[in-house]
Amino acid sequence: MPEFRKDPVTGRWVIIATERARRPDAFVPEKRVRQEGFCPFCAGNESHTPEEVLAYRPSNTARNTPGWWLRVVPNKYPALVSNEPVKRSGDGMYDRINGMGVHEVVIETPDHDGHIGEMELHQVEEILWSYRDRSIEMRKDPRLEYVMIFKNHLREAGASLDHPHSQIIAMPIIPKRAQEELDGAQRYYDYKERCVYCDMIAQEYRDKVRVVLESEQFIAFLPYASRFPFECCVLPKEHASFFHDIQKNEVGDFARVLKETMHRLRIALDDPPFNWILHTTPLHEGENPYYHWHMEIIPKLTRPAGFEWGTGFYINPISPEDACLLLQADVEVKAGDSAAAG
Repeated sequence: MPEFRKDPVTGRWVIIATERARRPDAFVPEKRVRQEGFCPFCAGNESHTPEEVLAYRPSNTARNTPGWWLRVVPNKYPALVSNEPVKRSGDGMYDRINGMGVHEVVIETPDHDGHIGEMELHQVEEILWSYRDRSIEMRKDPRLEYVMIFKNHLREAGASLDHPHSQIIAMPIIPKRAQEELDGAQRYYDYKERCVYCDMIAQEYRDKVRVVLESEQFIAFLPYASRFPFECCVLPKEHASFFHDIQKNEVGDFARVLKETMHRLRIALDDPPFNWILHTTPLHEGENPYYHWHMEIIPKLTRPAGFEWGTGFYINPISPEDACLLLQADVEVKAGDSAAAG
């Protein structure tokens, strides 16, 4: 069974998930190899996944059969499992929590070779709706404190299958990285009485050198202190603490900016491996004036090594200003017809 273990020096929790060692690619060195043959996520192979917990499909089709355009299923090799209460215990000087949680896979499309930057716009919207719907459902469980939504694209970024998919993990603790963001945002607000993310948006408008594109309600820019080459951040322009409070008109706008940003990264960098992470406020906290939900997009173009692991610093070989110029090349900054056309 999985469990959380706490580092007594840093306070960082680690998930020990021995079940995941059963994955076919566990402990295989990273090497970009095109996966051939059987794919459990393709239409017609529904019996090879756990039973769906959510699907967008015509009303005349049955669960766990073809016809869907998006499915959400429990992860076959979960990092966490949901069938127990939360149990905290000690192990001598160490602290641990049983591996209670939820681990699901969003199968984003029946198209095995699909890419988020080339999908029809409505399909990108459906992916975002699935994130919202599952987040709302997980919020109903009082045992869960935080929902992490993320995507790994290609093996170099951690994906075990090529078929387009993302993952949702809900857990009974707030991850250290998320807590650091929350604490930093609150310190900034306590000092200036303003949201740090809202201030960043205003700063990027003034500087006009790191904005990749924008729509009526969303903006994508490269952070001033980017850790990685071409790292992007997508935020709603209006302050909002919770992703799951997103409204229908906002989903369409978010989808346009996300699709176009991913299209530009794909073209500029020749379909790089990437991760994206959706950061939001913990499930059972209230709306607040200091934390602003957002998405990070991180192309995997460099690899942290000894210096980064030893210092916590990152060495980025290209400035975000120069990277932004490459992403803006020969295109308008506004997310317009090219994004909406699908």
